[in-house]
Amino acid sequence: MKKEKNYTPLIWALSIGINLLVALAFFLPKMALPQGYDFSYIPHFNAVINSITFLCLLAAFIAIKNKNIKVHRRFIFSALVFTCIFLGSYLLYHFTMPSTKYGGEGVIRYIYFFILLTHILMAAIIVPFVLITIARGLNKNVPKHRKIARWIMPAWLYVSSTGVIVYLMISPYYS
Repeated sequence: MKKEKNYTPLIWALSIGINLLVALAFFLPKMALPQGYDFSYIPHFNAVINSITFLCLLAAFIAIKNKNIKVHRRFIFSALVFTCIFLGSYLLYHFTMPSTKYGGEGVIRYIYFFILLTHILMAAIIVPFVLITIARGLNKNVPKHRKIARWIMPAWLYVSSTGVIVYLMISPYYS
């Protein structure tokens, strides 16, 4: 029997590094952009990428329910690639552009901040779990993979869908 590859050091390094970079993007001073550079399109781009991620995850879920492992893997890896593209563009935007303040008032303001807060918390928490789930799939440890995937797939779907919802709610306030 082939020995499982140990992805644990990589999973922890990526999980800590990603969350640290995202936190730094909000607390460090914004980098000055050379004249002519404008990244104001990135939030829209990120919403599109999050939508594609959501669709890939949904397709992966349908594929595995139909016991099509090959298609499931392709869609999961596609979702992971789109998530990485999102992360890169998200960091680029937040390291260089000022934060946009939400301008909604009343009940919708509370709804927005509830969705935003749960989105942020879930996004930070799921990073290592998504990577663990993928590692277990790569190692063909199906029982352990299934056990965690039952929780992580809905969480990842939630994060990708609420990313789009947050964008739609705040987009009228972009300058």
